[in-house]
Amino acid sequence: MAICEIVTIGTELLLGEIHDTNSRFIARALRDIGVDLYRLTTVGDNLNRITATLQEALMRADIVITTGGLGPTVDDPTRQAVANVFNVKLIYKEELWQQIYDRFSHYNRIPTENNKRQAFIPQNSIAIPNPVGTAPAFYVELGVKTIISLPGVPREMEYLMNHFVVDYLKKRYDLRDEIILPWVIHTVSKGESSIDEIIGEMEKLSNPTVGLLAHPGQTDIRVTAKAPSAAEAEAMMAPVLQEIREKLKDYIYGENETTLEKAVADMLNQTGTRLSIIESGTSGTIYGKLRAFMPEDNLSGDTVDLVFSEETLNRLINEYREQKKADMVLGVVLSPRNADPRVQIAMLHNGKLTEVNRLYGGPSGDALTWAINVALDMIRREFIQK
Repeated sequence: MAICEIVTIGTELLLGEIHDTNSRFIARALRDIGVDLYRLTTVGDNLNRITATLQEALMRADIVITTGGLGPTVDDPTRQAVANVFNVKLIYKEELWQQIYDRFSHYNRIPTENNKRQAFIPQNSIAIPNPVGTAPAFYVELGVKTIISLPGVPREMEYLMNHFVVDYLKKRYDLRDEIILPWVIHTVSKGESSIDEIIGEMEKLSNPTVGLLAHPGQTDIRVTAKAPSAAEAEAMMAPVLQEIREKLKDYIYGENETTLEKAVADMLNQTGTRLSIIESGTSGTIYGKLRAFMPEDNLSGDTVDLVFSEETLNRLINEYREQKKADMVLGVVLSPRNADPRVQIAMLHNGKLTEVNRLYGGPSGDALTWAINVALDMIRREFIQK
């Protein structure tokens, strides 16, 4: 079993100036060949801190993959940091400089002198050709340990992962096409702690593993199995998934890529239910989410820029039922997002009025997502209770 850590390098990551998509791509590539990823670290463009981070990672893991810091500027210190880890010098490679020069020439450009920095790699390293960029990548082996340094530009990193790194790791660590397969069950209107009370014992499993991820108004349950093939992983997960489905039943709205709005829209479409929505304080978000999955004739919505009483909301709902010739009318009022956001929801269906009035106790910035999930779940429950 090979263990990996990813180290993303760049002060811009720590400042939040760019979003790290590289780690997700690498993690999925590793998952598909059965490499266990135990840790992800981000470090700024500081030589001493990068060196220390790599030394620590190499003590814990078999494989360390870095991204970033391979550019031509002074603040691109990854090459020197890797050299420091192995106590070697940076060595100039004429063939790498020629590759850089040829790539610039292909675009009718001349490289500047500082581009020569990219032709220096650690003395004991092996260059990885980079036909889609100017930054040569490289790897270093020491016993069973390996450091692989890749460019931070996503297009270049992805190309090198697909065309070199994956096959290299499979061969070096004798990976027998083992995969790590995840499966996600989505629940709504059930908090993380409540779900833990129900399936907590399952979270102690080692393979497959079970973990929870909380979102405003919903909780995901992730089941992950490691096996030689997808079919075997699915077979391992099957009894665990079935037990979760049985224990949580009506709280589950979908699995894997299914979203709550898609699940609700499918119910409305299958029953031919015409829905009309009145929204205040949500900027028409609920209507917008459902519109992507429903025919125009079965969905209408209006946004009202004011907060009104329960009596007014109920009166509007009845008026909309007549005006829009709707089978179901949903009214949602989200109070101003202060310290204690409140959502007021009323739904009229088959002559029955259902009302909800709740305070949100989480971060005010998540109140909108929470309110949307509560409202959509009200619609969903109207169908699963039948």
